[in-house]
Amino acid sequence: MSDMHAPKTILPPDPNPVKPKYIPPPNACDGHCHVFGPAARFPYAPNRSYTPEDAGRERLAALHRHLGLSRAIVVQASCHGTDNSAMLDALTWSNGAWRGVAMVGADVAETELERLHAGGVRGARVNFVAHLGGAPDIKAVESVIARITPFGWHIQLHMDAHDIKSYRGFLDNLRVPFIIDHMGRPEAHLGVKQEAFRQMLDLMKNPLAWTKVSGPERISSAGKPFHDAEPFVRELILAAPERILWGTDFPHPNVRIMPNDGELVDLFAKFCDDETLRQKILVENPARLYGF
Repeated sequence: MSDMHAPKTILPPDPNPVKPKYIPPPNACDGHCHVFGPAARFPYAPNRSYTPEDAGRERLAALHRHLGLSRAIVVQASCHGTDNSAMLDALTWSNGAWRGVAMVGADVAETELERLHAGGVRGARVNFVAHLGGAPDIKAVESVIARITPFGWHIQLHMDAHDIKSYRGFLDNLRVPFIIDHMGRPEAHLGVKQEAFRQMLDLMKNPLAWTKVSGPERISSAGKPFHDAEPFVRELILAAPERILWGTDFPHPNVRIMPNDGELVDLFAKFCDDETLRQKILVENPARLYGF
């Protein structure tokens, strides 16, 4: 790999998460997190756009114990490409407490899909975000969807809200549950009335559409403590409370401002102040989608 295209080294996670004041309910699920490496055992993809600090399964589990979370959805990150080994290893090690979302190519072998499913994978992720490579081949995505449908998987779309309009035909034609990551990544300073976020809310009328009210640090324009994300979280929960997930996004790849994971738990509790809704988002919704 030439220096011209060398992957950038990204910020490591905050090593000192505070103890949240909010105590999550039993079986609360971190609906979006990652394992990175360790690279000595699970090398990063040679064509990756970034290199993270190692953050393996033990570190993730220790964080979850500290935060009071007992289940998790480990999402394959682009730095590992379509080699799902680190994620799959973490699922096995979790002894049923974690489920996974894989990245697979259109040419993935049937035996590999069977292996991933047996290991606890329940979805496939496709990246539409420009700075991570963006704009996939829709035909290839449709091929992946056709392959995963018999397994009852969902498709997870890492997509910016301002791109929803151009992909609306594709999204409306989906026949499997689909998740838009991180609230569709709207820009908070443009407010909840912005066209991109109205598209996101309209999309949530589709009974197959889900989203994660994660990544306040990704949409915030004000910086810590990311309070400007609150109206977006509240509107999405109001729009489809039964199809909302929440997650830490640990170890927070490619963020400009590194959040503190304990503060993120308390931020969720502030944004969602109804305990019945918290129970739905943290426990019931992930249990239904991922088969806990």
